[in-house]
Amino acid sequence: MEYTFQDRCKADFGTFDPDAFHDGTTPHRRRPRVSGNEQRPPETFDELRALIAERHGRLSARLRDIAEFALAHPEEVALETVATLARRAGAPPSALVRFAQALGFEGFSQMQRVFRDRLVTRIPSYAERIRRAGRPDSGRAPPLQAFAEATMQAIGRLRAELSEQTLEQAARLLAAADTIHLVGQRRSFPVVAYLAYALAHLGCRAHLMDGLGGMLGQQADAMRPGDVLLASSFKPYAGETLEVVERAVELEVPVVAITDLPLSPLARLGRVILPVEDAEVQGVRGLPAAMSAASALVLALGRRLVAETGASPAPPTENARSTT
Repeated sequence: MEYTFQDRCKADFGTFDPDAFHDGTTPHRRRPRVSGNEQRPPETFDELRALIAERHGRLSARLRDIAEFALAHPEEVALETVATLARRAGAPPSALVRFAQALGFEGFSQMQRVFRDRLVTRIPSYAERIRRAGRPDSGRAPPLQAFAEATMQAIGRLRAELSEQTLEQAARLLAAADTIHLVGQRRSFPVVAYLAYALAHLGCRAHLMDGLGGMLGQQADAMRPGDVLLASSFKPYAGETLEVVERAVELEVPVVAITDLPLSPLARLGRVILPVEDAEVQGVRGLPAAMSAASALVLALGRRLVAETGASPAPPTENARSTT
């Protein structure tokens, strides 16, 4: 069967709309929309991020890839041309226009304004630093300099994206938990291992699911109502961690997740999400932002425990409350 231009448009956007294939580089006039039931497009980055997460599963594979690229590189989307972004996202410019229209915008430029508004509230020199970091010659910087710059950018993103309200919400859940279970595999394991150590020093009952001997499933079965699961995973996401998170949801155990994208499977299942986009240089990924988020969570929890008990949290004793 012949695969027509209209078929492609239906696959990506649901209905045939020739305007959706405009390349985004020249002016054009869109036909007015006549539906009275259309919702207004997102006006803030938080609204846009929530809408992308809501509609992600209904987008075509190409538009899903663009959604993930946009959320992973919001500064680039704010600063670069549609042609440059299309090249970096590995998609034609028309696909970026279709993506914007799928979210209710008239075109790419209207969506880009939302990303640019996000930068206005950031550190004044931040946008220029991001632009310089994205230049082709940045990859030739000495390794320490390159990673130090990437780390500063990651910490800057963390400060902007992780709110004090989110930390307080996570600390409230952890403070009320009978047992705090922790799971993270591969690159995320150092994050949860540190948290297990730190939580024990706060006097919390911490259970690190290390999966030794292939016993991760049995360790997950130790979760009970009244407990909390603290999980960490980053793209491409560990299947073992996701299985434990799904098990927690089945057991009605709330999940606090340290993860990267709003489209992360952990973000869709977690009660509280600590968003982290960590440092990466030429495919080498570090954990400075993830460890900073974990440390901030420990500090927030410690302050809450002091406020509730009126005394400093006790260090672990011979009867250690941290288990593996």
